[in-house]
Amino acid sequence: MDTAGKRKRLVVLGGGESGVGAAILAKDKGMDVFLSDSGTIPAHYRQTLIDENIPFEEGRHTMDLIVNADEVVKSPGIPPTAPPVREVIARHIPVISEIEFAGRYTDSKMVCITGSNGKTTTTLLTYHIFRKAGIDVGLAGNVGKSLALQVSRDPHDVYVIELSSFQLENMYDFKANVAVMMNITPDHLDRYDYTMQNYINAKFRILNNMTDCDSFVFWKYDPIIADQLKHLETQARLVPFAEHKESPYTAAYVEEEDETVIFSPPAANSTLRMPRADLALHGLHNLYNSMAAALSASILDVRKEAIREALADFEGVEHRLEYCGTINGVRYINDSKATNVNSCWYALESMPSGRKSVVLILGGKDKGNDYSEIMPLVEKKVKAIVAMGKDNTKIIDYFGGTVAVTDTHSLADAVAACRSLAESGDTVLLSPCCASFDLFKSYEDRGEQFKNAVDRLKQAE
Repeated sequence: MDTAGKRKRLVVLGGGESGVGAAILAKDKGMDVFLSDSGTIPAHYRQTLIDENIPFEEGRHTMDLIVNADEVVKSPGIPPTAPPVREVIARHIPVISEIEFAGRYTDSKMVCITGSNGKTTTTLLTYHIFRKAGIDVGLAGNVGKSLALQVSRDPHDVYVIELSSFQLENMYDFKANVAVMMNITPDHLDRYDYTMQNYINAKFRILNNMTDCDSFVFWKYDPIIADQLKHLETQARLVPFAEHKESPYTAAYVEEEDETVIFSPPAANSTLRMPRADLALHGLHNLYNSMAAALSASILDVRKEAIREALADFEGVEHRLEYCGTINGVRYINDSKATNVNSCWYALESMPSGRKSVVLILGGKDKGNDYSEIMPLVEKKVKAIVAMGKDNTKIIDYFGGTVAVTDTHSLADAVAACRSLAESGDTVLLSPCCASFDLFKSYEDRGEQFKNAVDRLKQAE
């Protein structure tokens, strides 16, 4: 209620996980709430809105029902250039994210994780550590359940939240207790006017409102993060991690003599030492993910025995370097989550060296990709590229002079091409560098179809 006794009117744009969660929290707080979605609301979310008696519309945006809002919660997938958002902003109606909205109604500890690559694995691993330690923890953001829904109906002492740049755009007063930034590489530039600094600015909003009681965990040698920290003031304690220990302070690193990983966050009661070989996740990118997760848990005083156990038994993330099987000596790897060039770089970096043994599937909806980052690894490790998309011209033009490129326009044709190109000892790697929306519903759909195709190959043998 406002001072005149009128209920606050909150309009939610978007009928997915975050939008429906925000609508339920608004209802529980006694607000006059209305949800609008220009598309079709998934059946289970529609039924939830009906069961909760929350007014909604789908297939349209009725502006008269939107512009009378006191505040608007915008789902992250809706760009700021969408007509209803532009109209709301023109009328000076505040637009916030679901995370911002939920944060107003909880004092729980917040571990917030972002980055161009590695954030989902790090988020799930951090959540796994807290659960292993017996801590009451919730999983939210890009994974798990809506933070708003959990705050309203299933509150927890700690939340581990994966935050995309889209979610960070409309966060203002929200504060992380631990902010984690894995890296920053070009991604989603189509959303940011093809201006890298706009994307960087969105990512660094994760540091908003942090105090000297809070901690910022980050990869020490990311050039963009390092440059931003030269010009950006933050009160948060800096907690950098890197592959090797160097001055100044490094909170996690590998001791070269015996390949032991050292975790030593500031103000920690003790240092955790763990053989690198004991980590469940392998590869350089996963070393960084493990470091970030362990440091975040240590900062919030999780027992080192629980951290060690969780780092050793974590099972990984679906669609991220997921082993699908070996057929006639050829390994098939589903890395459909690699929707940008840097993520593909990490996948190629983890492939065996020594000979060109990778048949690489690239392609999809290009987001302004610069493929020069992966070219050295392509030259070193890739025997053939199978382009899979509606329009593969850019991939063919860029890589065609370096490696054989096969042009395909469906997953079935791509897998068939890979089967004919790969020999025993090779790896077929789906690591597309691109969004999935030209041929698939999502990167999950792309990954599932790939795994199903591999299963069919197994059955045919």
